[in-house]
Amino acid sequence: MSILFEKLQQQLDSKLPFACYCKPNSDKIIALVQKTDDLFDLDDLTSGFAFVSFDNKKRYLIPENQSDIYFETVSNLDFIFSELREFISDEKAKIKFENIVKKAVFEIENGTFKKVVLSRNEMVSISNFDLELIFNKLVSNYPTAFKYSFYHPKVGFWIGASPEQFLKIEKNKIQTIALAGTQLNTGLEYFNWQDKELKEQQIVTDFIVDCLKKFSNNVSISEPYTFQAGTLIHIKTDIQAEINDINELKKIINSLHPTPAVCGFPKESAKQFIMDNELYDREFYAGYLGEWNKDFLTFAEGKFDLFVNLRCMKIKNHLAELFIGCGINKGSIPEKEYFETVNKSQTMKKVL
Repeated sequence: MSILFEKLQQQLDSKLPFACYCKPNSDKIIALVQKTDDLFDLDDLTSGFAFVSFDNKKRYLIPENQSDIYFETVSNLDFIFSELREFISDEKAKIKFENIVKKAVFEIENGTFKKVVLSRNEMVSISNFDLELIFNKLVSNYPTAFKYSFYHPKVGFWIGASPEQFLKIEKNKIQTIALAGTQLNTGLEYFNWQDKELKEQQIVTDFIVDCLKKFSNNVSISEPYTFQAGTLIHIKTDIQAEINDINELKKIINSLHPTPAVCGFPKESAKQFIMDNELYDREFYAGYLGEWNKDFLTFAEGKFDLFVNLRCMKIKNHLAELFIGCGINKGSIPEKEYFETVNKSQTMKKVL
């Protein structure tokens, strides 16, 4: 076991918090190891690692000024993954999810909202959970994702590999993306995106651009393109803006979160449908996390590097709770949407 992961295991054994992460296309692991078990609320000015829930009510920080910081270079990026066992559908879960999708499509057709992102959870038994092995597998298999592990005895133990940037901020410049639509990566050079997937992605793009235009006179977007995230591909658009007033940063973040990529549009009606129909607590799934007010590789202050908490799981009592979701719009087919969540669940199952 490496020095860094020995320290993280000591934290787990002592029930003390930490955040460990590896940025996209990097082989550097960074860890903030908190000295006490205090639970700190997210503070606009304090630097550290942010961890925010989907509903934006739980907003926590592992502060730099309360932590030791460790760095390590990934030592092994050559993991071989065994094939997953043949998928056996949970018919009860399948029927339940498809019924919610049917209800959502009905509401869309009746004008309640244009899009809603529905999710479900799945429990997987685990034994001899090895954080170092699991984390290095994530780094190896998902180089373009943000790999992380977060632990706080008063919050929980989370781990994931998110393909989706929420916000990257430096001074008055913001970078973000619109990411939606999902297919299995077949290795082909050309991917045929359906009208349903293109519309879903456009809704996300339009929402983000409209939000940013309230705070910026200079917003630019790229053409949509296909983006690979492990065994899946998505439609991606890059978005940049210059903020008119840096003091409005908190308003910008709160207006964007949660985006239609993880909630729906219009936001409030879609969010209410989720709360009324999913019948489980997303907690920090589809929230956001990452570097807050500092780049810990360069120690440059005033930088934010935040990601949407997707392709993640919560570890508790020899169980991994997986969280998976998909965007629903007028053209959604319930069974197809269920199997999209099955495909997404493979990200975490492969490393377990």
